[in-house]
Amino acid sequence: MGTRRDFLHQAAILGIGTMAFSRSSYGMGHSVAPSDRIHVGLIGCNGMGWTDLNCFLDHPEVDCVALCDVDDKPLDQRMSDFERKRGKKPAHRYKDWRKLINNKDVDVVIIGTPDHWHCLQMISACETGKDVYCEAPIGNSVEECNLMAKAAQRYNNVVQVGQWQRSDPHWQDAVNFIQSGKLGKIHTIRTFAYQDWCPSTPFIADDLIPPGVDYDMWLGPALKRPFNRNRFHYTFRRCWDYAGGLMTDWGTHLLDFALYAMAVHTPHKIATSGERYGYPDIGQTPDLMQTVYTFDDFTILWDHAAGIDNGNCNHGLSFIGENGTLILNRNGWKVLPRKTNGRECMETVPFNKQYGAGGLNLHIKNHLDCIKSRNRNTHASAETGAHAAIFSHLGNIAYRRGKELIWNGTKFTNDNEANQYLASVYRSPWALPSV
Repeated sequence: MGTRRDFLHQAAILGIGTMAFSRSSYGMGHSVAPSDRIHVGLIGCNGMGWTDLNCFLDHPEVDCVALCDVDDKPLDQRMSDFERKRGKKPAHRYKDWRKLINNKDVDVVIIGTPDHWHCLQMISACETGKDVYCEAPIGNSVEECNLMAKAAQRYNNVVQVGQWQRSDPHWQDAVNFIQSGKLGKIHTIRTFAYQDWCPSTPFIADDLIPPGVDYDMWLGPALKRPFNRNRFHYTFRRCWDYAGGLMTDWGTHLLDFALYAMAVHTPHKIATSGERYGYPDIGQTPDLMQTVYTFDDFTILWDHAAGIDNGNCNHGLSFIGENGTLILNRNGWKVLPRKTNGRECMETVPFNKQYGAGGLNLHIKNHLDCIKSRNRNTHASAETGAHAAIFSHLGNIAYRRGKELIWNGTKFTNDNEANQYLASVYRSPWALPSV
């Protein structure tokens, strides 16, 4: 008799549904039959990858059977951390992610690698019938994002992108208020992220590859470059080869809600200005940047700065309407009324504090619930992740071209050179997946 895992694998391939499992079978504190367990594998053991895995492991039906990282140091550390948490080490450890994806015991692949790896790893997992939890941004180019959404649809996988505000109830409450029309006509949305990534980072010369690091595998499809600690692990975000700076790191979370609340996807014009003031000696992405996205009757402003931190107001959105302004961030939301001739145009809405089990925890639960029911409509599906990431990439392309760009939803119509930035360039022997 086949196990539940066998059935879920076949359901993913054939596109059939399964009945949702009862809460009593999977609630915290309940025993879970071995055949009903969900086996996950983590690629990329540092940072959010490890945080995501721990949230998965808070559910008793989940077990981790494999860890993968190109660096022995974090891989060794996480094997030990897992043993302390669960009383045993995962059955498999890898430095080559392809071995994890080809492991038939893995049901769900968690992707916590640098952005330039997401596309190859997610599509490969989808091809093998595995479900995927992928950190945001989903892809490192517009082309990759489109391919990844297409792959999830073709192979019928249950994909959740790490835009976990989509599962945080106070964010949805704020969207409901915005869409109620009480703010009146909204003319502009301001989104901002001021992040002190790390102390001022001095210039570091290229160096020898650290022991235990498979640097060629870390680079993967990216251009061959000498090893430098300022381009490795956390600070990879500052280099175009691997990521898109703060614009894609935080933009995929905050700009996503500007688009979601306004029920739009495609701007007409994008204009960006930026510089490197916080970390002038390293990296390529601007650490200070402003982007204006123009729609038919409103604008969205993106404003970011790295190397500074404005305390409790270091990120958020402001929806500025005729009657008032709604201010939203990870802590909660409130509405400040506009005053005309000394009179308020609407009632003040006091601060609505974040509540519930926490956005990331609820996000993982939503993913697991969808896996059990074979429902592809997760809170942050591959399509949702692609929309937010593409929007962020458009702002970066406008910065790199240094001019206002006209966008028709598929390409730029006033600058052919800008269209070259839509595609990905892969280093041989890696190749962009075909879907």
